[in-house]
Amino acid sequence: MSARDERAALTDRPSLYAYALSLIEAGPREGPASGAVTRRQGFPLPAEPPLPDGPRLRGKKGFAAVRAALGPLLAGPDTPEAAEEVHRRLAELPMHTGAVVGAVLSMPLDDPAAARAVARRLVRTGTLSKPVCVGLALLRRLGEPEDIPVLRVLTHLDGLLELALTALEPLDPRTAALRRLDLRTRETDRLRPFVDALLSGGACDVRALLIGLPADLRAVGPSPARRIAEAIGLAALLRRKPVDPRLLARAARLLVRMASPRDYAAEVRSYREAVEVCELVVRRAAALPSGVDHAAVLLSLAVDLHSGATRLLTWRDGQVEQLLDALGALLHSPAWEGVFTEPDPAVEADLSPAVRRRAEWLRYTRDRVFLDPPPDGRLRIEVLSRDPDDGDPLETRFLLDGEPLVPAVFGRGAGNSPEYLLGDGRLRATEEPRDVQLAEAWCTEGCCGALWVTVVREGDAVVWRDWRLPSLLPGGAPAPVLPAYRFDAVAYDAEVARASAETRWSWSARVTARLVKEELNARRELLGRWDCRLSYAMSPTRTPETTEVWFVYRPGTFEGTATEDGPWIQFRWELPDDGTPPAERAAAALRRLATEDPRGFAHCAGGIR
Repeated sequence: MSARDERAALTDRPSLYAYALSLIEAGPREGPASGAVTRRQGFPLPAEPPLPDGPRLRGKKGFAAVRAALGPLLAGPDTPEAAEEVHRRLAELPMHTGAVVGAVLSMPLDDPAAARAVARRLVRTGTLSKPVCVGLALLRRLGEPEDIPVLRVLTHLDGLLELALTALEPLDPRTAALRRLDLRTRETDRLRPFVDALLSGGACDVRALLIGLPADLRAVGPSPARRIAEAIGLAALLRRKPVDPRLLARAARLLVRMASPRDYAAEVRSYREAVEVCELVVRRAAALPSGVDHAAVLLSLAVDLHSGATRLLTWRDGQVEQLLDALGALLHSPAWEGVFTEPDPAVEADLSPAVRRRAEWLRYTRDRVFLDPPPDGRLRIEVLSRDPDDGDPLETRFLLDGEPLVPAVFGRGAGNSPEYLLGDGRLRATEEPRDVQLAEAWCTEGCCGALWVTVVREGDAVVWRDWRLPSLLPGGAPAPVLPAYRFDAVAYDAEVARASAETRWSWSARVTARLVKEELNARRELLGRWDCRLSYAMSPTRTPETTEVWFVYRPGTFEGTATEDGPWIQFRWELPDDGTPPAERAAAALRRLATEDPRGFAHCAGGIR
């Protein structure tokens, strides 16, 4: 087909907007043309011609080519002929759509009104995905309420869906949130009835729907929690009186889930009404009946206000301190004191390890957040977690000049475990520079990066320098360029020693794990005689009743002939918390390793076939 024939064929195609609208209107479900949202993944895009052969434009050349392609509309009159010329130029650019969109998002716009007109022309009349994506990228920056109907329609085309939703979110957060919930909620998910009720488009009692959600919401990640709050208009619900304790508890739980580092990024900083909802929850928290579950969610919220992502919201001067004071006063009041009282030893002995762990967490965390004096120096190190029943990790947190470091500059995962940073002495400063990983992405460092710093002692100072971290924060904003931080050496050593000496954050199975790890590292022959080597020992937050010992079998380990690229098998050995003291459980485990091949009783967890 000649270039002329190809242009004629493209002209005969309907616009992607008209194509999507016709599919929605022809379907059995109502669509966004009437204000509702259709279900599931978007409709497939019509077939499009492939990119022309030859090298692809990148970098400055690609940026200039995109700018030149938009020229007839950005610099001249908005006419159908100019629009057709821009559409042709964009479609023929030897660039992938993602590269074109990236150029548009970073392009300076001398005349926003003209650029907005270009965007509207492209999203309404574009017949190919690349020109329409350019229009959506411009509307992401310049969209106004009148663009909502078109954006709603385009969220139902696969290939345009994500960009259209991103453009829609600041203009119509409720519709965008509900669309995302629908896309990501499976039929078997406990949230599915909730989402279906909101999607029905009829009059529904969103207050009752929220109260009807599972009370714990523990399986809900940060992104769904934020979308639920946006889809139901949570702030508006909380403003109503009288206060409903059940609604208040669900709102607090959603805030806590939004601030979780699980699933790559805390979403609370992207939730536009987070400050108002947090203020409403705290100021009305006295309406909640005292009890373990309510204490746990309020204390989890306090943890995030103290040193988590929630502290980084745009607060008024002194507002965070006021909210923490209010929560502290409530949780220390006589009505709530019984929740934190240590049970009689005979009663405690009958409790499950998970229940004991949660009770210990309540007492320890209340002391750390509310009773400890504020730090004297620039650096404060805290070992904290949210409600252990939620399964979020126990993390080492760093307050640098009063601000939480990891969520501010990294945000892709929690601080590393206290055993790794404090127990193994990685934060201790010497004259020999030491590279320390402070945090790792929720997936892995190889996928989404980690936060590294070099720690070194220089005379009477300790310096954190040479930061290594991803160039972008979650959401795409540039990561800050961090300077070298200098700490008074005496104050630094005292803070690391204080944090290292604190062990109340641990629990019985975790203590067992530490003892087993220390002994196996000191007596490598215990596993070595079986051609095995310790990987790590742990007690995950999600299963506090179990100690897990992970090790790798490589033939030739004992004789020193094993190679890294040779065959291997990974094993996991589970030691249940049976109520005996951790030292006794650890000693029993070591005695068994001394006499019995662990490959016979541990679980195979991976390796080379």
